[in-house]
Amino acid sequence: MTSPSAGYGPVTQLAWVTDDLDATEQALGASLGAVGWTRMPGVHFGPDACTLRGEPADFTADISLSYAGDLQLELIRPVTGDSIYTEFLAERGPGLHHVCCEVPSMDDALARAERDGFSVVQAGTMAGGLMRFAYLDTSAAGASYVELAEISPDLQAMFADIKERSGRAPR
Repeated sequence: MTSPSAGYGPVTQLAWVTDDLDATEQALGASLGAVGWTRMPGVHFGPDACTLRGEPADFTADISLSYAGDLQLELIRPVTGDSIYTEFLAERGPGLHHVCCEVPSMDDALARAERDGFSVVQAGTMAGGLMRFAYLDTSAAGASYVELAEISPDLQAMFADIKERSGRAPR
């Protein structure tokens, strides 16, 4: 197997799974200087747009985003349903869950992942199709997951706005 970030795309995000958004925002604010968090409560991933181990998945999560420099920080708090986030909390408790590589073509990245021997654990679309994502199982390397994300220009613009607001206290 080759490294999932070699040739997939740049690492653009670190993500934590948590059961307490407030505490995790505070901790990362203190340690990484991330302020101005943007919360997206109740993000629904339905069975028509998401799979878990190849089967339809239906779950909801609260998501919070900020930036430390150019690096996006994502916090995920599972709310309902089964996902790799609920599994992570049950098995390990809160913590660093994945790194995300932005890919120019999800189809090409998934074909490469298959050739490289990485299995897809969870995949789907979100934000009305503005982003495709797939989590590769990288547990053999001692890491949980590498997320591949194909992000539309509209969603990139939203992230740029969040980045602009990050680094200063919320209004």
